[in-house]
Amino acid sequence: MCQLCDAGYPQFHRPSRRNFLMTAAATGAVAIGAVLLGPRPARAQGVTLPPDTGAAGRRYVIRGGAVLSMDSSVGDFATADVLVDGRKIAAVGPNLDTGGADVIEADGMIVMPGFIDTHHHQFETALRGFLADGLLFNDGLPHGKVNYFDFILGKFAGAYRPEDVYISELFGSLSQLDAGVTTVLDISQIHHSPAHTDAAVGGLRDSGRRAVLGYFEGHGDRTRYPQDAKRIRPQYFASADQLLTMVMGGEIYLPGYDAAWQIGRELDLPIAAHVLGNFGIPEQFARLIEQDMIGPRNIFIHMTGMSDSAWRAVADKGAQVSIAVPIEMTMRHGMPPILKAMELGIEPSLSSDVECTMTADFFTQMRGMMTLQRMLVNERALAGETDLPVLLTSRDVIGHATVNGAKALGLEGKVGSLTPDKEADIVLLDANAINVAPLNHVPGAVVTLMERSNVDTVIVGGKIRKWRGALLGADLPRLRGELEASRDYLFETAGVARDLFRM
Repeated sequence: MCQLCDAGYPQFHRPSRRNFLMTAAATGAVAIGAVLLGPRPARAQGVTLPPDTGAAGRRYVIRGGAVLSMDSSVGDFATADVLVDGRKIAAVGPNLDTGGADVIEADGMIVMPGFIDTHHHQFETALRGFLADGLLFNDGLPHGKVNYFDFILGKFAGAYRPEDVYISELFGSLSQLDAGVTTVLDISQIHHSPAHTDAAVGGLRDSGRRAVLGYFEGHGDRTRYPQDAKRIRPQYFASADQLLTMVMGGEIYLPGYDAAWQIGRELDLPIAAHVLGNFGIPEQFARLIEQDMIGPRNIFIHMTGMSDSAWRAVADKGAQVSIAVPIEMTMRHGMPPILKAMELGIEPSLSSDVECTMTADFFTQMRGMMTLQRMLVNERALAGETDLPVLLTSRDVIGHATVNGAKALGLEGKVGSLTPDKEADIVLLDANAINVAPLNHVPGAVVTLMERSNVDTVIVGGKIRKWRGALLGADLPRLRGELEASRDYLFETAGVARDLFRM
């Protein structure tokens, strides 16, 4: 019986299976179809997970991949091996003699450093996509009614319990691990109490990724920011030989920011702050310059709308700049300052910012930076200018997403490139996938063709965290249920109605 016909649709002519097969056999279509639609051959790579990866003395080799080391002294290889010994990279090169090391076959894979996100508000994971159409704040102009300051910070943030912080930190970290982002600076503006702080640290720790806690402000009379930094620094971050480190948050648009900066310096911590041309920030930034407070251990996020003198100070003092291109474009922060940074020789890092508005995968960040910069330069060229900046290449933006991120976080001696004696933070990207094959240009494939589904294997500190497309050691259905319960609580407590189709 034809269900479409019963529903009132016209009768379609449908040949019988017997007639179809007879016709197909006569034309050779059956044989062709068997080739096109047959089962996908199993990968040449084995499916055996090497045991105890990351443990002292455990060695394995990633064999035969296209190696993008991001270290000019190491070089790149169309086919080479990466030997991992315990937590560290032992050697990189073709045809390594690895003795009895376990083998991970990487034929058809791009082997490269893990991505590094230098600015991500992970506590907002439960609010993903809610503010997809919103702006940063209500500036009185059209479009600003739905905005980040009023909704996310004004309504939702104050509703967070420690358990809400924990599950968002954990789930957000696992999600980025799944996408090949092995390191994050978590901009944690949710320190309403010491218990909230402990929950944030716990979520980062339990994810098993490399993370930097950005200890920023909280809300309410139980917050102990910034003084509680003196407790959490020795309690959680005493060792330099661990996955977790710490940055002091010191927002210069908030009263008393100088106390946070002072504590950060007492504790020998880098200091991070959002910097853009609103909220009196340019004036406060000028004061920092006058007081000689800016240095290479500052991380300034956005830097949109800042003056030439502010930019010169950043360049002269060697401060770090983190740019969140897609967010800055969509939320009215101002033009992402890629050209200004390049003009002054500043090498910025990349950041995802807020998942309530935009995805946190790094293929999006790299493409956003490359296409915007090239659009700006191309428009000038089409307007007749001849004195033009260089065009960013795919390799350039991979550098922003790896090496520059490590430098910004003070981790350049540990991660950011496939360099012997650095820690083994490595991703294997599937270049045999239907959206990439055939592989013709490694950096170009990573930046212009790939997305998170191409992330096959993820390694942090030598330990395999994602294997052949699946995260290890994470009960995702259970964690998703906890995240959904947290979301429901936050919406109800904040008094915001949930509508899947409208704000």
